[in-house]
Amino acid sequence: MVKVTVAGAAGGIGQPLSLLLKLNSNVTELSLFDIVNAKGVAADLSHINTPAIVKGYQPESKEDKTAIVEALKGSDLVIIPAGVPRKPGMTRADLFNINASIIRDLVANIGKTCPNASILIISNPVNSTVPIAAQVLKKLGVFNPKKLFGVTTLDSVRAETFYGELTGINPTLLKGKISVIGGHSGDTIVPLINYNTNIPLLSSDKIYDGFINRVQFGGDEVVKAKNGAGSATLSMAYAGYRFAEYVIKSLTGGDSIISKVPDSAYIYLPGIEGGKEFSEKYLSGIEFFSVPVYLTNGSISGFVDPFKKLNVSEKEKKLIDVALKGLKGSIEQGIEFVNASKL
Repeated sequence: MVKVTVAGAAGGIGQPLSLLLKLNSNVTELSLFDIVNAKGVAADLSHINTPAIVKGYQPESKEDKTAIVEALKGSDLVIIPAGVPRKPGMTRADLFNINASIIRDLVANIGKTCPNASILIISNPVNSTVPIAAQVLKKLGVFNPKKLFGVTTLDSVRAETFYGELTGINPTLLKGKISVIGGHSGDTIVPLINYNTNIPLLSSDKIYDGFINRVQFGGDEVVKAKNGAGSATLSMAYAGYRFAEYVIKSLTGGDSIISKVPDSAYIYLPGIEGGKEFSEKYLSGIEFFSVPVYLTNGSISGFVDPFKKLNVSEKEKKLIDVALKGLKGSIEQGIEFVNASKL
C-alpha cells in the first residue's frame, strides 16, 4: 500500500515518470499535481489496466493553495520533477530563482502535510535544490535527512550506457558495477570504475577522459539534438523511476539491496550514521554529496564509503577535488536562498 505523489506531473519529465509509476504493482494510489493539465494526465493514465488509482490535482487560481495539500495528504513518497526550462533571454540566475522558489514552496507544503514522506528531488540544479529542501524542512522542524534524496541516477544510467558502448558489454549488466558520486552537474559528477575487476578497464587515458567528459556533460548532447527546444526528459524520467522503484521496494519490504553496489543519491551526510565523519575526513566538510545508499522502509539505512570500499584511484581523487569546489558554492547558494525567504 504505497501512495506516490508526483509534483510537476504534467511536464516533460513528469508525464513519462507518472506512466512508469502507474505500471508499478506496488503503487496503490498515484497522485498527480501540477499547475495545469494534471487532471488531464491523470484521466489518461487512469485508463491503463493496472491497480493504481490515479487522481489529478491542479489549482483553480493562483490563490488556490488547497490542491497541493489534497494531492500530498497521506503520501508515502513524493517525487518532484517540477520546474521550468531555461528560455531565451533568461539568465542562469533567473532560472535558479524561479526553480528555487518552486522547490521551496513545494517542500514547505510537504513538511506541513506529509512530513514523514520520502522526498525525491529531480528539479535542477539538484546541487542547490536539495540543500534548499533541507533548509526548509529544518525551519519547519520536520527535517529527516534519511528521507531526503537528490536523484542523480541519470548519471549512473549514462555511465553504464556509455561504458557498455566502449567495452561491448550489455549496459544492463553494469548496474551495481559502476558508481557515480559527487554532485549532479558538469564536473561535480564523478564516475568510479576502477574498483570492479570483473569488467574490462578502458584501453587508454584518452578514451577514459572522453568517457568521463561524456558522463559529466551528456545532457548537452540531448539539448543540441533537440535544437535547444528541450533537455533530457525521457532518460531522466527513466532514471527517476529507477530510484523511485528502489524506494518503493524498500517501503513494501522488498530487498533493498538490488545490486552489488546500490544506486547513489545526493544526501545530507551529517544526518546519516558515519556521514559527518566521512564528510570531514574526505570532503573538506562538504555536507551534501552523492554516494551509494542502502534503504530500509523508505529511509537511508547506510551508505557505501567509496574511499574504503570502491578503491578510488588517484585520477578519481582529482576529479573529486574538482567536484568539491563546485559543490561548495551551489550548496551555499541554496541555503542562503531559504534563509532570505519567508515560509
